[in-house]
Amino acid sequence: MRILPVLAAATLSSTLIAAPASASTQVLGPTAYGYGGGIATVDATATGAGLDVLRHGGNAIDAAVAAAVTLGVTEPFVAGPASGGFLVYYDAKRHRVSTIDGREAGPATMTPTYFIDPVDGQPYDFQEARVSGLSTGVPGALATWDTALRQWGTRSLASLLRPAAAVADRGFTVDAQFRQQVSDNAAAFGQFDSTKALYLPGGQPPAIGTTQRNPDLARTYRQIAAQGIGSFYHGPIGADLIKTVQHPPVSSNPVGTWPYPIRPGVLTMDDLAAYRVRQPSPTVSDFRGLRVYGMSTPSSGGTAVSEALNILETANPSPADVTQVLHTYLEASALAFADRGRYVGAYTPPEVLQKLVSDRWGAQRACKINPAAAMVKPVAPGDINASGCTPAAATLTPDNGLSTTNITVSDRWGNVVEWTFTLEQFGGNGMVVPGRGFMLNNELTDFNFAPTQGTAPDPNLPGPGKRPRSSMAPTIVLKGGKPFLALGSPGGASIITTVLQILVNRLVLGMPLPAALAAPRASQRNTAGIQAEPAFHTQYGPALTALGHSFGPDMAELGAATAMEFTAHGGLIASAEPVRRGGGAAGVVHPTH
Repeated sequence: MRILPVLAAATLSSTLIAAPASASTQVLGPTAYGYGGGIATVDATATGAGLDVLRHGGNAIDAAVAAAVTLGVTEPFVAGPASGGFLVYYDAKRHRVSTIDGREAGPATMTPTYFIDPVDGQPYDFQEARVSGLSTGVPGALATWDTALRQWGTRSLASLLRPAAAVADRGFTVDAQFRQQVSDNAAAFGQFDSTKALYLPGGQPPAIGTTQRNPDLARTYRQIAAQGIGSFYHGPIGADLIKTVQHPPVSSNPVGTWPYPIRPGVLTMDDLAAYRVRQPSPTVSDFRGLRVYGMSTPSSGGTAVSEALNILETANPSPADVTQVLHTYLEASALAFADRGRYVGAYTPPEVLQKLVSDRWGAQRACKINPAAAMVKPVAPGDINASGCTPAAATLTPDNGLSTTNITVSDRWGNVVEWTFTLEQFGGNGMVVPGRGFMLNNELTDFNFAPTQGTAPDPNLPGPGKRPRSSMAPTIVLKGGKPFLALGSPGGASIITTVLQILVNRLVLGMPLPAALAAPRASQRNTAGIQAEPAFHTQYGPALTALGHSFGPDMAELGAATAMEFTAHGGLIASAEPVRRGGGAAGVVHPTH
């Protein structure tokens, strides 16, 4: 989160999002209580942008897009024109949940051996594939912004891009989080003239307290505002993107060293022109009388969260026994990840997805859980064509993505947006498009580089125009047909477990929403060792280890969630992280606390 407090009644003409003198002010913190709509993001400037739209009559979609385009400025290593993601939307007028799949797509020439080195026949190392033109897919961000606004919004994309362009021109104050993200990527960023000029001034990461400006991005936003998204998918902005992919702007005087050759990509203007968002039906499941809606393929988030909840519901651990609840949560996560790896990809048949989110399948998989002893990991997937505890043979599927962000928004009419989007790694493939000010994604490295399922088909191998599997899990929960919870998180494959654990904390353990977000986390993704934050390992590790769980090296943090709970009489709680990723920011139109 950018430093400096932000005032909620923000005008987008002010870089610091300062409130007009006549407006009541609300300093944005991690949690806000009130009514009339609200928003939570990882960044105070983006939250202020969305809140300003809500305060001036815009709806949840308008506010979400305003926040998203602002995050392209203030969180450039996770967002921007070259990103993509998944949006879940509750339409209060129609009482309907819809989705937008704005996931990046591979080139038309992509084959299953796309990430195999032709010299030795072996998969590229991950970082070799990432920092290359090969890793960039056709971005879905602009098509998502445009589609959402045309279908459900009341504002034009141009009206939301221009204020964000002003923020890019004036800049924002560099904080420790931003500087650290640059430092962590300095070796990759230093290989490209366009990237090092923007993010490594004088060969070093920007100093804390300095102002980070991006006039090239400001001009790009203004050009899209004036000419529409065709300037990206069919025009000069897209041409510059393709040139960068096919001819990476490798520096003759790099900062630092890079151990791999920087390979060109094969994406073309025809690939950009062919891109369309998809609008699949959401995944739907039941949990303790609630309806849980999530994102369908190519995301695996909706199916995995629903399957794990169904397993938990069958096992039904007592909320009075926290150790047993966490034991069941970890076991259910491992089982869901085993099935995800075996069955879920961009082209999974609908009947398979329906089975994976069914109560019957959850009961079949729950029979593997022993309350007194943890399963040996990795566990095998279930046999989709059998009944009972029958396993199928498969091996572990790795996941590498980390660079993601999330937005939760509601408005005074009761519409709700849950939206997760990403470049994949922090800093994407490391390349800033020269003259355009935005970073390219490395989404195609979310494909499996080589088959992972033994003799069984791998659902996540590359293919022509195919979209890689994602773990993004934007989730909306209805109670009695009306919104009760909305939540999502960044974190690569740990997105699924973060969303699941927050749901367990709130719905099983009964924690208030802010506490459910703040509680220490652990992630079991069908690996031998559990990833856990230090506080989780210290607090719960001994009891879980006694049940046979193993812990890997601790993670400083898992996820950076945003969420919203809808209370009686139109009230709401908007909540973001108090600490993780520097802390998030939440605001409501009419605060009551």
